[in-house]
Amino acid sequence: MPAAGPAPGPECPDVLIVGGGPAGCAAAIVLAELGWAVTLLEKEQHPRFHIGESLLPMNVPILQRLGVLEQVRRIGVLKRGADFPNDSGGYNTFRFSHALDAKADFAFQVPRAQFDQVLFKRARAVGVDAREQVSVEQVAFDGEQPVLQARTADGGVQQFRPRYLLDASGRDTFLGTRLKLKRANARHQSAALFSHFRGVTRRPGEDAGNISIYRHAHGWMWLIPLPDDIMSVGAVCYPEYMKTRKGDSEGFLMRTLALNPELNARMRGAERVAPVHATGNYAYECTRMAGPRWLMLGDAYTFVDPMFSSGVFLAMHGAERGAAMVDAALRTPQSEAKLQRALQRELTRGVDEFKWFIYRFTSPTMRALFAQPQNTWQVEQAVVAMLAGDVFDSPKVRIRLRAFRALYALTTLSMMPRAWHSWRHRRRQAKLGFDGDTLHRDTQRRDAQ
Repeated sequence: MPAAGPAPGPECPDVLIVGGGPAGCAAAIVLAELGWAVTLLEKEQHPRFHIGESLLPMNVPILQRLGVLEQVRRIGVLKRGADFPNDSGGYNTFRFSHALDAKADFAFQVPRAQFDQVLFKRARAVGVDAREQVSVEQVAFDGEQPVLQARTADGGVQQFRPRYLLDASGRDTFLGTRLKLKRANARHQSAALFSHFRGVTRRPGEDAGNISIYRHAHGWMWLIPLPDDIMSVGAVCYPEYMKTRKGDSEGFLMRTLALNPELNARMRGAERVAPVHATGNYAYECTRMAGPRWLMLGDAYTFVDPMFSSGVFLAMHGAERGAAMVDAALRTPQSEAKLQRALQRELTRGVDEFKWFIYRFTSPTMRALFAQPQNTWQVEQAVVAMLAGDVFDSPKVRIRLRAFRALYALTTLSMMPRAWHSWRHRRRQAKLGFDGDTLHRDTQRRDAQ
């Protein structure tokens, strides 16, 4: 690599965004269309692999507003609902058309490499200075002024002094790590193994594009249908189980998938066509979302678990709302702190709805309620609305989700002491950590035969 020359003077965009994924691109598009000069820095080259392939119906109006809905429709698989196995060997399918006050009755399963590339190109098309293979390495604050240094693929150094800094770096948690704000989630710990397979049996008819969620004794599993007969297959596991891992990632993944007979039957004859990836603890959060002239978006701020496919939606919803907050803060700087507090309250409220279900999903109580759903007081429809991502703006949904929590409590009492033992087990897992080879990433690819 040639020696880098002296760094040029700093660039001074209105907004600098770290990370060219869904959150970063969505915020960039919104702010550029509002007239701000936006620089977007992505450390890799699109298209690049990323997990998180299942969108929610509440993504659809966002995609429409961003001007990419038809492009996403062309690259995706239509998703009408979510499948949960029941006790009789079949499925309970929560169709989005059944959601209370449904805003959209479908979503998409998308290859993330293509999806993220569509968003990145759209950002460029609306005037964003979108750069790839630029890695932000340092951040400092001159008073409240963000000062950043980045490095290009050829070793060149770039400096920035933006009026506002948005961290959309995802699990890299650029600001959270450097400002020492990142904390492990005290209530939930899990890790995941996942890959892509060809030849996995799909559900029939209009359910062919549904995500299927399976439980196993040590966590849960997903099947996400993608184009070209590809299925995203993954297992999310508790730390105690991950510590038993021996051998390579593929062997451990396949042994884990075999723990669920229904899923294993759908995998019969399937062929792996991508590397097996392992990722560390999903659950973390930062102690605050924002500060003077900076804001975290999406996974850069918090993530719990991919169980209900909420990650991309929460990232893009937060990016839209965050961009509106930044627009207002740039116009009226004296209001910034108040605007940030209001944004954090709003986004935390929605994330907390998902957290409540995630923390309890593997409990016997939740298994029973999802296996035999009841729509008394439209509670089931409210749960479907939550699965669709409608957790922010509907008081009708929120009230009925509180009724579901009451039903959960009553059902738990009826299932004692089994429910108590399950709770203790989940709490014990939350206190365990991951170490050593547990999180080894296996990048070996098995060629198609």
